[in-house]
Formats: sequence, structure tokens, C-alpha cells
Amino acid sequence: MKSDIEIARAAHKQPISDIAARLGLGAADILPYGHDKAKITHDAIRAQADRPQGRLILVTAINPTPAGEGKTTTTVGLGDGLNRIGARATVCIREASLGPNFGMKGGAAGGGMAQIVPMEDMNLHFTGDFHAVTSAHNLLAAMIDNHIHWGNELRIDPRRVTWRRVMDMNDRALRQNVIALGGPANGVPRESGFDITVASEVMAILCLASDLADLQARLGRIVIGQNADRQPVTARDIGADGAMTVLLRDALQPNLVQTLENNPALVHGGPFANIAHGCNSVIATRTALALSDYVVTEAGFGADLGAEKFLDIKCRLAGLSPDAVVVVATVRALKMNGGVARADLGAENVEALRAGCANLGRHIENMRGYGLPVVVAINHFTTDTEAEIAALHDYCRAHGVEAVLCRHWELGGAGAEDLARTVVAMTAERGAYTPLYPDEMPLWDKIETICKRIYRAARVDAAPGVRARLEEWQAAGHGHLPVCIAKTQYSFSADPAALGAPEGFAIPLREVRLAAGAGFVVAICGDIMTMPGLPREPAALRIGLDAEGQVQGLF
Repeated sequence: MKSDIEIARAAHKQPISDIAARLGLGAADILPYGHDKAKITHDAIRAQADRPQGRLILVTAINPTPAGEGKTTTTVGLGDGLNRIGARATVCIREASLGPNFGMKGGAAGGGMAQIVPMEDMNLHFTGDFHAVTSAHNLLAAMIDNHIHWGNELRIDPRRVTWRRVMDMNDRALRQNVIALGGPANGVPRESGFDITVASEVMAILCLASDLADLQARLGRIVIGQNADRQPVTARDIGADGAMTVLLRDALQPNLVQTLENNPALVHGGPFANIAHGCNSVIATRTALALSDYVVTEAGFGADLGAEKFLDIKCRLAGLSPDAVVVVATVRALKMNGGVARADLGAENVEALRAGCANLGRHIENMRGYGLPVVVAINHFTTDTEAEIAALHDYCRAHGVEAVLCRHWELGGAGAEDLARTVVAMTAERGAYTPLYPDEMPLWDKIETICKRIYRAARVDAAPGVRARLEEWQAAGHGHLPVCIAKTQYSFSADPAALGAPEGFAIPLREVRLAAGAGFVVAICGDIMTMPGLPREPAALRIGLDAEGQVQGLF
């Protein structure tokens, strides 16, 4: 079979105006970026506000492994499958970050015959949304230091400025630094650092804002640090919220593209789930729900991180109520969870599969705990044996859920029709979604609830000062906020090597950050970094242009 990029380049794309027309959108409702992508205008989005909402399907997965799970591929395949059986479905996913593309993770547009195109554009600069987020974030940073330089009327304590800078690239050398060296003309020296753009609170705000007014209000609430009296200073105090909104005006409009089968897809926003809240934008999801009978969306990484944040942050803050959850698993990944080395995954090993199913079982149990119907999508690989697939079906039946074998990577939407029919049947009645914890629960208790009920930790070990800071935010009126835990995606624990379904461990809570504009508290656990580094041999070493000027090595 051809490679993903060869398949994408051979796609017969329809003009983006035709894709928009399938959603009932006219020429005035979109802003084309070339022939194959466009943004849906603010006016068109406002016009959909009172329309009935379609069914919302969340696609999540077991914990990621090098063996591959195919969550985005399944999301796209299910969207195509639903359209093939006569349901009007739209896919909603996140945009890709440049850092992982040039590091080690790769792109985020699906694979095989279940892809979104234009694939190369989506995995590079796309429509410039990430650059807008980077610019808006760093504008605020520049205005903070400029304010301090020109007399510091707000009496900002330079030692307590928490607003760092960002860039959309993995660069460990920028994690911690000292800025404004070189004399008085360069400002007031202080310690600072960089995060990757996808970890920016501005990215979170873009993905949670409902419109331009809400966007500016959220930006204004960003807490950038404290003054000499230990009182919070906000972006509105600095006077940056208006200019930041201007930079983000176009970026707030969702991006419309298409699948290989010419079905509509909205690709918008890009927070990671291991260090941020891991969901595409609220505005894209709501728009798709108003224009479609079914919306298939995904949450980043495994269900313990991505789905938990989708359900406890995005749905809570946006008033969304999902109707079903699809948990993606592969025989290969489950065998790896059962102790099989990557090099040996091609050999049949039913016992290892059964052992590794503990990871799947934990995710099934967690998702059903939200009151939602769950189906397991078995993303098929050619090395899967009949005995292994039968054992996986048996395991799922024993846990009260159906497992559906899917061949969308090979066959596109035709390979996901069975899954599509199952989802339609599951969502005949609205789901009974219930968040994990109530708004009024104290912040520390919310952290413990996630760690103990979702991860199965025995306790949370907080670094000195963490509890006091949470109590301070609680007293300041932020206690109602949900919690966004930053943790390794590879395990339920904080140890990436602890595969399967560990329990009884401790979660080390290193730091907490208040994201008052986004509307949540970030709890940073273990060794997770908000500015990743490049691996020993980054993907960038293999990326370039061929003799015809086409990108090679990116996928």
C-alpha cells in the first residue's frame, strides 16, 4: 500500500466551497485560504447559534505506546463511515504543533485511507493560528517587561511574574533563562523561561472562548503575576487584552477542510493533553453540532488524560453533553502493555494480549463512570491473528461493552461502517453525562479525586508550598475552577515505564499554575515538561524538499 503522504497527494479534493455547501454554508460564510481550506466567518457562526444540536461522539484511546493506536485515524474513519451509512457527520480535531513534527511524534491528520487533507498544510503552518497564538502570548510578555521598564506604575514584583514566553518548537535550552541583561536600556533583569505554544494559556483560551467578546474577557483575566502587596496583576491591568484579541481575531474562526472521501472536517486549536487540556476548540465543536447530525471529535492521548479533560474541563465550561465514547485499542498496543517487546509484536501472543487488556479495562471503567455508553474500536493491523481478535472480543464482552473490528486505515469509511452503525444505535437516546467532581469541591480535593479515581493512585505527594497556593486561590474565588493535570501520557502513573494498569502508587505534584482566563488550574506532576526537548535524532534531520519541491521526511 502507498505511504500516507502518497495517498494524501493523490487525493481528489473538492473545492472548499463545495464542502462548505454540504454544511449549508454559502460563499459569504467562508474565508478561503487557497482552494482546499477556509475559515468559517464569525457572522456564519453567530447565525448557527439557535439551531438544534447533533450528537457528539468522543473518540479516545488506551495509553499510547510505540506500537500505535490510531485514534485520529479512527476519528476520521468513523466520520467517513457515518456519512457512508447516510448520517450527516463532521469530524472535529486539533491542529498539529510544529514541535512534535520536527521532533518525534509526527503529524496529526490520520493515516492510510482515513486522512484529512491537505495533510502537508495541516502539519506545517496551516492557516497561521499557532503563529497568532504565539504572537498574542508574547505581546503580553513584552508589555509586562515594558511596563516594568517605564516606571512600573502597577508596582509589579519582577520576582513574581509568572507569565513566560512561548514558541511552537521543542527547545529545552529555553526552559529557564534570565532576560533583560546588558544594562538599563534593555529593561529590568529577571528570571523567566519559555513554554511550547500548545501549553500557552492563550491557546487554551482560544479553544474555550465562545466568541470575540468572550475571548477578550478571558484574555483580560489572565493573571501575569503579583504586585508588591502580593495582589494579582492581570493582562487587563497591563492593557494588553484589546491588542491580543486583534491578533487572534481571525484565528478564532474554525478551519474547514475535508477527508479523503470529501466529508467536512473542522480542524481548530491545538492544546496537548499531557501538558494542557487536549481538545479542539469549543467554537468549532458547537458550529459542527449545529451543522451536522453527528460530530466525531477526539481528545488527546489516552482516556486518562485527554478524555478526562474533555469531560471535566471542555464539556463543563462549554455546556456540552457528549452522547457516546469510542475507546480505540490495537492488538499490538495491548500486547505491549502485556509485556511484549516492540520487536516481537508481530508474533501471536494471546496471553500477553489478555494481560495487557487491563489497561483497556481501566479506561472502559473510567469512561462508563461518566454515565456514557462505551464501544471499543479495534483498529486492525495485518499482523493481528484471529485468536488475538477473538480474545479481545471476549474480554470486552466480559466487561459489558461491544468491540467492533475496524479496517478504516485500509478501506476508509467502508472499513468503519460497522462502528458507525453501532454508534448510531448507541446514541438513539441522549447520554447521561455526569462530570467526575462538582464545581464546589475544593481544588486540592479535585486533584486527589482525579488521581485516585481515574489513575488509581494511593496518594498525591505535593511539593512544599503547593497546598498553600491552592488555598490562596481558593480564598481568592478560584475554587470553582476545574483542574488540568499535566502528566506523562504513557502510564496511569507518573512513571512512563509503568504500563498496563498500575495502582497504589504516589503522584508527585511538583507545581500548580492558575489559568484564570482559560478557567482552570494546572497541576504539573512528575517529570513532565511544558517545553519539550528534541530527541537525540530529531525528525528534522530527515525533512527536506525533493527535486520537485515537495516535502519529504515529514510523515
